[in-house]
Amino acid sequence: MSFRLKPIREQVIVVTGASSGIGLVTAHLAARRCGRLILTGRNENTLRELAQEIQGNESHGGVAAFMTADVADETALRRVADEAVRRYGRIDTWINCAGVSAYGRVTEVPIADQRRLFDTNYWGVVHGSRIAVEHLRNQGGALINIGSALSDLAVPLRGVYSASKHAVKAFTDALRMEVEHDGLPISVTLVKPASIDTPHADHAASYLKGDPQDFPPIYAPEIVAEAILHCAEHPVRDVFAGGGGKLLAMGGDLLPRLTDKIMERFFFPAQPSHSVFRRRRRYDHLYRSRPFAELRERASRRRRVSESSWYTQASLHPFLTGALVATAGVAATALLWLERSFARDGVPVPHSLERPV
Repeated sequence: MSFRLKPIREQVIVVTGASSGIGLVTAHLAARRCGRLILTGRNENTLRELAQEIQGNESHGGVAAFMTADVADETALRRVADEAVRRYGRIDTWINCAGVSAYGRVTEVPIADQRRLFDTNYWGVVHGSRIAVEHLRNQGGALINIGSALSDLAVPLRGVYSASKHAVKAFTDALRMEVEHDGLPISVTLVKPASIDTPHADHAASYLKGDPQDFPPIYAPEIVAEAILHCAEHPVRDVFAGGGGKLLAMGGDLLPRLTDKIMERFFFPAQPSHSVFRRRRRYDHLYRSRPFAELRERASRRRRVSESSWYTQASLHPFLTGALVATAGVAATALLWLERSFARDGVPVPHSLERPV
């Protein structure tokens, strides 16, 4: 099935989880590309601040409105969709970006916390996806769900989070097939970020002895936001944001037992930080957002971050990548042929064609 998605500047975009991390970076990037945004999350203060920032920034060109909602509440999320239609007349792209996390052994994270995590990470995606399909089935558009590299591979001490992202992948894949079978003009995409430099771990519930942290390599959230907006304009089945996530998933597919052993050896000590842990000083966002939370795109701690991902760019632009690789191959072949021709004819090789020693 072939259909055209609109450029961002012509789109009405709903972003859940817009007040921090990947959702916040995506909202900023979409605003700079002149998109019309409906921002949603649990914190009214941060959403209002973000909408005012976008509206007041003439260099952005986008417009934004906000409406608070917990994605676990389907009725509240339907009101967000109704507000988008009331303000802009339609919805073109729906991005399910809201997410929470918990660090700890699956036998130690309380069942109540596990259920709450699934309420947001899984049921929030289900609610948003069903609402999006209802609105997109006639005029078409894009539904983009944010999974994780852990949608394909479980990681120790992140077992509950991994399980929720496995569920998101299964739901999204099944929904995509149903949409395609029915001939609906809807692109259904699963974006799978690797470890990303966001406040994700800062906001997580933790049952570790040290403050939680993600395992390297760590990638910039702009990589994910660029992938999301690319998928809003071009139908893509799924994409890893950050090559490290793809390598981890490949290891789990090709060498599962070896990958298990590697994670058992390195991931247990890597995820709790060496800082002194004081539960009372942490405020996780599992059940509610901090009343006066700041708009934060990045994590609070300093660490080495990859600001680009060649793998992600190559996977989103396969034809361009193939052309560049082919061009490089032709150029190398031509240089080799010229060098051999000069040598066969007894002509000195030009300095520009000499190979570096």
